[in-house]
Amino acid sequence: MFSTGQWIFAAVFVVVFTIFIILSYKKDRNLHRKNYKGVIWVGIVFITFIILLFIIKQLLR
Repeated sequence: MFSTGQWIFAAVFVVVFTIFIILSYKKDRNLHRKNYKGVIWVGIVFITFIILLFIIKQLLR
């Protein structure tokens, strides 16, 4: 299916990509805190809305 070289490439790619994403996030952490201050409340309202829809669906069965 896959050769040994392809598996090694995939493993190295995943490790390097993960490190790159972590370093990029750490670099922009303060900017994210400033620009996306209230986004947690939007997420909470969205999840609550989805749960409410699921409950209503179960009650109307």
